[in-house]
Amino acid sequence: MSGRGRLAVSAALATLLAACSLLPLVKEAGWLPQAAFLLAAVSGAGALARRAPLPRPLTALAQLLVALLLLTWSFARGQAVAGLLPGPDAFREFALLLSEGAQDIGEYSIPAPVTPGIRLMLVGGVLAIGLLVDVLAVTYRAAAPAGLPLLALYSVAAGLDQGGSRWLWFLLAAVGYLLLLLAEGRDRLSQWGRVFSGAPPAPSRLGAGLEPSGGRAAAPLRTGRRIGAVTLGIAMLLPAVMPSLGDGLLDGQRGTAGSGPGAGTITTVNPLVSLQNSLNQPENREVLSYRTNAENTRDLYLRIVALDQFDGSSWKSSERPIRPVPDELPPPPGLSPEVATARIDTSVSASDSYRQSWLPMPYPATRVEIGGRWSFEPEGRTLVGNRRQTTRGAEYRVSSLLVQPTAAQLAAAGPPPADLLREYTEVPDSLPPVVARTARDVTEGAGSAYEKAVRLQDWFASEGGFVYDTQVEAGSGSEAIANFLEQKEGFCVHFSFSMAAMARTLDIPARVAVGFTPGTASANGTMSVGLRDAHAWPELYFENIGWVRFEPTPSRGTVPDYTVPDAPESGTTVPDEPEPVESSEPSATPSDREDCPADQRFLGECQVPPADAGSGATGGGLPLRTILLSTAAAVLLLGLPLLPLLWRTRVRGRRLGGAGKEPRDPAEEVLAAWRELIDSAWDHGFPPDDSQTPRQAAERIVAAGGLEEPAAESVRRVAGAVEQVLYAPVPRPAPGLAEDVRRVRAALHAAAGRGTRLRALFAPRSAVRVVWACSRRWWALTERWSAAWTTAVLRVSRRIPTRQRG
Repeated sequence: MSGRGRLAVSAALATLLAACSLLPLVKEAGWLPQAAFLLAAVSGAGALARRAPLPRPLTALAQLLVALLLLTWSFARGQAVAGLLPGPDAFREFALLLSEGAQDIGEYSIPAPVTPGIRLMLVGGVLAIGLLVDVLAVTYRAAAPAGLPLLALYSVAAGLDQGGSRWLWFLLAAVGYLLLLLAEGRDRLSQWGRVFSGAPPAPSRLGAGLEPSGGRAAAPLRTGRRIGAVTLGIAMLLPAVMPSLGDGLLDGQRGTAGSGPGAGTITTVNPLVSLQNSLNQPENREVLSYRTNAENTRDLYLRIVALDQFDGSSWKSSERPIRPVPDELPPPPGLSPEVATARIDTSVSASDSYRQSWLPMPYPATRVEIGGRWSFEPEGRTLVGNRRQTTRGAEYRVSSLLVQPTAAQLAAAGPPPADLLREYTEVPDSLPPVVARTARDVTEGAGSAYEKAVRLQDWFASEGGFVYDTQVEAGSGSEAIANFLEQKEGFCVHFSFSMAAMARTLDIPARVAVGFTPGTASANGTMSVGLRDAHAWPELYFENIGWVRFEPTPSRGTVPDYTVPDAPESGTTVPDEPEPVESSEPSATPSDREDCPADQRFLGECQVPPADAGSGATGGGLPLRTILLSTAAAVLLLGLPLLPLLWRTRVRGRRLGGAGKEPRDPAEEVLAAWRELIDSAWDHGFPPDDSQTPRQAAERIVAAGGLEEPAAESVRRVAGAVEQVLYAPVPRPAPGLAEDVRRVRAALHAAAGRGTRLRALFAPRSAVRVVWACSRRWWALTERWSAAWTTAVLRVSRRIPTRQRG
């Protein structure tokens, strides 16, 4: 197989190894062989185009056309011309599949089923990355930049997959990239000729132009493999010992507040997938426990966040300003003193396995006592953590109001404020008309907003024939609401989202709250809240009462008394102050990952083994170990690219000498200047030739570099000095050679292009001498170890008596 053939195979293999990181995201792996087949066909098309040969841009274009034809044949055969040629119908089919795939990604949890849309995204994405890698590494012979598409492919998978085996997929991707680099290096070595073929030069005083041929040393290719293996090992081990350097733009921390106390904004995401995963957990793992002085806890929902913005694709929380937590929270909006309320005090203890950025608490809270870095968002009346502050192991006390409106008060509620009505009744244009039409049909004849809300609740909970099912695969967008109204199967998210959307079409301000139902009573008098208690419910606004909870989900939660005709009000007594829940000893309960998306974190879905007890951030400032490791990492990351520059600067200074340097032997000084001259020319794109004499090498540098006087004369003067010290009986000093070399180097630098100058400065070609030196030392070391081992074995064998037969 030719060098380019091996390189093409390595490029395809590297892409497939990196694509393996996508396997944990879906339930089936059948898409990977399909992607491998299509990728092999595209690589073969590139090989044929290069063999023709076609110009590089045409080669890439030919591969792109082949990839499009293959995707058309695989995914839009029925809409294509002759089943292969893409036309307008085929492109519409692609757009439809991609749209469905994007919707499926938002609806399904990991691992997701391989729907047609998701399959197109997987196969098409791998094919696009493979095409880009092949063009860079094979067509344009730039294997190093080809690692960027591979890194992008792995990063997408690693960002979505929250499993614990990401190191394995990174290892596969890194091995593929290393194989690609080795194949590219072997291909280059096979074409560079005598200068770089075979073994590196043997140790000599002269350098290029006067080197004897031969010499025992390890081949650069073998050394490259060793260097690559060591680099790969360092790259894998370094992240394990480096500290976290904070959240980035792509780490999914969309649920945290600003970095300063009480500064910034708070946002959230669609909790559909996280809620569904929690409700389907085989074990109802406890996330919270609390004590309360409320005699009846049936209405004590623990609210986390309110989703008040519906854009047609999902319900989400608006960006809101936050501020420091006041000693007393402001009064709830819209609540009149005429409405009966009872003060409830609750002491809450969060499990070490439950970590999210919002604080679960009863609504509406009037006072919160908690340590740590928390901020208050007034509109939703929520507390959000700053600078990675979470609920893990938190203990806090909440004073709240149990609002007890009567049906008459709700029915007599006046119109809400105009700005609130405008914001909380907004629905997207994409909302199907069937939603508003169904809302009008269900509430036909109702005389007030309260009566309409009760009819909607009863229709969902009992009269409409809906079935509670956590296994349904439905979304939260406009079309998903219409499908839910038709299929009548879903869980709390579908019921709450749909009722809130229908209430908005009736000009009733509505939003969706996410949190937990009250939980179950324990033998020790505490209430236990588990993952399966995760819940979503609609909140509707009524003037003089405020935001009021409704419960449309059948068999979940409790229906509020104020929505049941002639129902007695639930009594609430206020006993002695509740005792704080004692925290348990540290256990092996898993904690959450730092890079977990916020929508999964608030339900404790991101489990990894807990950190050491001493790693908790309870004090101010950063630990000394973190500071030192961060500094070392920064120095390492900034220093590695500068190593070739620093090495060449040091070598140049040693060769050319300077003030304060000890005098050297004249021959050694001349030959050092000659080596520096040869390496300077090499750095600027003129490699040395061992077959040439010093005078021939000098003329070659002058001609190739386009040097004019006095730089050309300086080159000839240095070459003449070399001949003099080699052949004269007594070598004579040659003053001024260092200035000659500097003059030549400046002329080469001025005549070169910008790219050549930058490469000569930061990535000098002569730095390969370091590899050669390491190779020679490694070869000598292995020879000594081999000889010592052989000698030891022979000595031991002589001491072992042999059994003779007689």
